[in-house]
Amino acid sequence: MKKSLLFVLLCAEVFAISSLSLASTAYPTVPGTADIGVSVADGDEALIPTRREVYDGGRILDISHRYTTDMPAFESDDGIGQFLWLPKSMKNGSLANNSEMKLPTHTGTHVDAPGHVFDHYFDAGFDVDTLDLEVLNGLALLVDVPRDKNITAEVMKFLNIPKGVRRVLFRTLNTDRRLMFRKEFDSSYVGFMRDGAKWLVENTDIKLVGIDYLSVAAYDDLLPSHLEFLEGREIILVEALKLDNIQPGLYNVHCLPLRLLGAEGSPIRCILIK
Repeated sequence: MKKSLLFVLLCAEVFAISSLSLASTAYPTVPGTADIGVSVADGDEALIPTRREVYDGGRILDISHRYTTDMPAFESDDGIGQFLWLPKSMKNGSLANNSEMKLPTHTGTHVDAPGHVFDHYFDAGFDVDTLDLEVLNGLALLVDVPRDKNITAEVMKFLNIPKGVRRVLFRTLNTDRRLMFRKEFDSSYVGFMRDGAKWLVENTDIKLVGIDYLSVAAYDDLLPSHLEFLEGREIILVEALKLDNIQPGLYNVHCLPLRLLGAEGSPIRCILIK
């Protein structure tokens, strides 16, 4: 992508987004996510919830994945499995329904804190509660990565992301292959190689790196790439973003992790706003 084209993207106020295709039923191919109508007492009507990824006529786009039992988990063939229980149920005499949840903090769309790969940062308390919300919210550029390779220094040079861009969401072959919709973990996913991460840290102003599978780092460079990104404690990694059917361009991104004291990762809800 030429630098001049990226500059135009950065200066533009409105981008053409194919919102009509986005407005279709959410997650049509994932088992267990179909909406189920529940008949009310008189049997004359049904209560049918609406689940969607597009709001306000296409202006607001949800780019976080819905949690399901078949959502992929890192290095597992079985997905995340059951993660939600209802120990207190109105059907069993409780005054209200109260669910309980248990799942790894790096499940689904999530954020990494420096303590994820640096034990001294973990001991010092650099957890998700210390992450800068200013970095996690603001103007972001969504770019398409060449589909035939991991994100190396060569790829970063090719993308030619201008100085001043602080938040970039990298859409890769992972989205085309719909890896986040497969229960089995796939180690062939696209991610950053160490030289690509190092080049980004040393040659750009990027402080938020988002990607479309469970790890920002390629499987063959898993730890080295994370170390390059997180050592300086300035870059925030957002992983497993849902970027299908969204056009490259400039958006406002809003990502909010849970305030989990002592946790090196957290599930996160991310949206884009045109």
